[in-house]
Formats: sequence, C-alpha cells, structure tokens
Amino acid sequence: MNKKLVNTEAHDALFKAILSLETLDECRAFFDDICTIKELQDLSLRLRVAEMLNAGNNYQEICTATGASTATICRVNKCLTYGEGYRAVLDKAADQQ
Repeated sequence: MNKKLVNTEAHDALFKAILSLETLDECRAFFDDICTIKELQDLSLRLRVAEMLNAGNNYQEICTATGASTATICRVNKCLTYGEGYRAVLDKAADQQ
C-alpha cells in the first residue's frame, strides 16, 4: 500500500464511494459532481500519460500528443515505476481487452 496518503475515515469513505459505483454513467455522474472540469481534465491527462509511457512513448512524443508538461510526465513516470496505482489500473485495462 502506498504510504503517500494518510489513512483517514474521510479518505476511506471516498474510496468506498468510488468502489460502490457500478456503471460508467454512475461513475461519470459522481466525478462530474465531485470534481471541477479542470480536475477531471488533469486526472484524465495523467492516466493518458501513464498509458503512453507504458506503451514505450518518450517524453517528447507524449508532450506533443497530449500537451502535458515534462514535469507532469516525469511525475507520472516516477509513480508508474515506483508506485502501485497506475500499474494496477493499466494491468486491469490490458486484461479487459
């Protein structure tokens, strides 16, 4: 488990709420309510960067394709390399294809 987040009841409640969502429409509605448009754009961008890094794209290719800054790409790459979250999501997405 990643130690970046302090385990709190509030965090656990949020994560449980996300896990309770059953459809794409429910998920979309929840995130539309809980996040600003910019926050959703940023989250989506980070996932896209992770997908591209995982596919072997270099920083310049990712920057050109997505408009992400090299700082964002570097941070995502660090999390992809040393963290667990992106890897779990990418692996599950690959299994579903």
